[in-house]
Amino acid sequence: MHKYGTQLEAWSPFAEGEHGLFTNPTLTKIGQQYRKTAAQVALRFLVQSGIVVIPKSVHQDRMAENLAIWDFELSTNDMVKIQALDEEKTVFEDHRDPKFVERINGFHI
Repeated sequence: MHKYGTQLEAWSPFAEGEHGLFTNPTLTKIGQQYRKTAAQVALRFLVQSGIVVIPKSVHQDRMAENLAIWDFELSTNDMVKIQALDEEKTVFEDHRDPKFVERINGFHI
């Protein structure tokens, strides 16, 4: 994407807390090694993958937690384990679905 001057950003990097992200056994176990939460591990994974993250929160403690991802680095093995969690499907609308694209662009189907 860099060759096109494009930077990937994780839209809703916590998937709005759906699908057990904050209690995911893999993320939780990896987090224990670094004394970090599953959320911090998920954010760190994205950052180490070169993806911009802008997690939303209105809670000061969570904001502080989200910022506390710069004092550790995931091992290659941990990165592989986290990548293996990818189900290659979105938990939101699929931007590859023509009906969705038409809907967000104001076209009527």
